[in-house]
Amino acid sequence: MPGALTSDLNLPRAFLRMCRRNFKRPKAVDSTGMSLTGGNLLLRSLVFRRVLENKVLSREERFVGLLLPPSVPGLLANAAVSLSGRVPVNLNYTLHERQLNSCIEQCGIRHILTSRRVTDRLDMKLAAEPVYLEDFVSRVTRWDKLAGAFATYACPTWLLERCLGLTSIQLDDLATVIFTSGSTGDPKGVMLSHRNIGSNLLAMDEMANLRPDEVFLGVLPFFHAFGYTATVWGVLALDARGAYHYNPLEAETVAKLCRKAKVTFLIGTPTLLRLYLKRFDREDLKSADVVISGAERLPSQLADAWEEKLGLRPHEGYGTTECSPLISVNVPTNRDRKIDPFGCREGSVGRTIPRVRARVVDLDTRAELPIGQEGMIEIAGPNVMQGYYQQPAKTAAVMHDGWYVTGDVGLIDEAGFIHITGRLSRFSKLGGEMVPHVRVEEAIAAAIGAPDDEVTVCVTAIADERKGERLIVLHKPIGIAPSEICRRLAENGLPPLWIPGRDSFLEVAEIPLLGTGKADLKRVKEIAQERFAALA
Repeated sequence: MPGALTSDLNLPRAFLRMCRRNFKRPKAVDSTGMSLTGGNLLLRSLVFRRVLENKVLSREERFVGLLLPPSVPGLLANAAVSLSGRVPVNLNYTLHERQLNSCIEQCGIRHILTSRRVTDRLDMKLAAEPVYLEDFVSRVTRWDKLAGAFATYACPTWLLERCLGLTSIQLDDLATVIFTSGSTGDPKGVMLSHRNIGSNLLAMDEMANLRPDEVFLGVLPFFHAFGYTATVWGVLALDARGAYHYNPLEAETVAKLCRKAKVTFLIGTPTLLRLYLKRFDREDLKSADVVISGAERLPSQLADAWEEKLGLRPHEGYGTTECSPLISVNVPTNRDRKIDPFGCREGSVGRTIPRVRARVVDLDTRAELPIGQEGMIEIAGPNVMQGYYQQPAKTAAVMHDGWYVTGDVGLIDEAGFIHITGRLSRFSKLGGEMVPHVRVEEAIAAAIGAPDDEVTVCVTAIADERKGERLIVLHKPIGIAPSEICRRLAENGLPPLWIPGRDSFLEVAEIPLLGTGKADLKRVKEIAQERFAALA
């Protein structure tokens, strides 16, 4: 097993051991040319921690904010905060100022580790004191360097763990808080423990048969749950290396990084995969043999196009921030174990990861449903969060008897593969029938011939006195009248109840998007309410 984790899921201890074992091997590189071995990573993290402890943070500070993109300095900052016994909170720099400051205030964050490049670009007034990494060099004294060097090169691992207080960490202690995207409401702080994240890493190692020469592509933001677990702790606590670039949308730079760093394992969203399909060539991915897609449904046409052009087929996984995040994944054939294989079934999101259980329950009664019946997907296992920070009511709403209510509607087939059919917040109850917004979107996109590489249509719902709810369609300019769209939908066999009214279409210049490329459902709904309430 290549990972540093075994039965001990104490993340900082795993980090120390990993660095010692990979002392002279490259561990982290980024597109700026910065490169660190395991020994360099440990040394700099210890010096960074010492400066934080002595010159930045007060003793009572529990949470430390980080506003840094995927990069070696961002990795170092996360390692240093964790070694200090504090809780790193990677903040979402794609949020609006009000939402970002809400996250800061919820956790009582007093200091934010960041860069002037980041804050200059954001142009926001932060509700905490920024601590700029550019200033750290001047704060490091000779004694800091000597202490870090002694700890790195001379101090036994067991003694260093004790000196840093890492032996007192319990598996259910808080490791991080990751805020939800806020696509359907205000961001909520998801509390993830060492056990939560460690169990996800163990499962990744087991399912994908991670190799000693594994190189993860690190372009997902560290405030993204998969970016945090896989490309922060997957590098810090396992033998895998990380190759980072701060902007996932700069496809040409990402392609060069993949080629130079010999990336083997790509993690992304369909939005990113569409972009990379246009800019990558086979030589860029010569070393790669795994591409895992999540966050959105992976269209089969996109997987086909990737395989045809790049010789590598993406596989779909499923997760939520509340589950650390990985729940299930389709395992590529070349990585599947010969004994007890996990397998792959396209059209599904795979089987659950080890030690995690999934079930489907009735939307109204919560009675467990048999195989093949559609209902609410619930998850139980060591990956399930501790709750939402300081929000017990919202926690209770999604946690029942140890089961996390995902909000996703789907089914589990006879072979144990999970199929997602919609999200509860993206259903409308019309005429006693649950109408899935996603399927209506897909039908409209097909009817108008919308391109597969952009969000052209988004369906939401507003209150309606007569029907209870009314479907509203936001769409980019398409040059087709709503009446014609409705006619095509009917011809294509869409149920009449699912077809929006001809007066329920709204043309917009752009569909509001989140930083991940997904539709900003909260803003979409606000636009629909503003426009159609005014017309009522």
